[in-house]
Amino acid sequence: MFDARIPTSALLLGLAGLLPFIWGQVTIISDPAAALTMEWLGPRFIGPYVGLFYGSVILSFMSGVLWGFATQAEGRVAATGYALSTLPALWAFFMTGGGPTSAAIALVAGYIGLLGLDWLFWQQGLAPAWWMKLRLILTAGVVASLLPIAF
Repeated sequence: MFDARIPTSALLLGLAGLLPFIWGQVTIISDPAAALTMEWLGPRFIGPYVGLFYGSVILSFMSGVLWGFATQAEGRVAATGYALSTLPALWAFFMTGGGPTSAAIALVAGYIGLLGLDWLFWQQGLAPAWWMKLRLILTAGVVASLLPIAF
């Protein structure tokens, strides 16, 4: 199952989704990049702010993805899928206030938990065969970008 090929468009769009996380790290280590971004886009798009805000948005977005997977099931499996699909958005909502360090730690935990939910939906055949391969790549990128904010 892990040998299923990720569609090129899904891989490219997924990797493009890592750019705000990466840009946050770039602006932490590069004062010129941070200054240019501040001038063009404002403070919300530099340093930990862009990674934390975008991380919350994407974690919530992933709730919708899982909800979509749950629509392929029926009965108790569907009901359980719908319930589980709400967890990433609720986690982002309730756990990311309280400062950048605690928010980053909460988001890292949220993305690792999401990976478990991804696996559950994938195991039940509700996600595409290539799903876990993509999610492992993207989760590694997200976690690697958030960990420096956390520690």
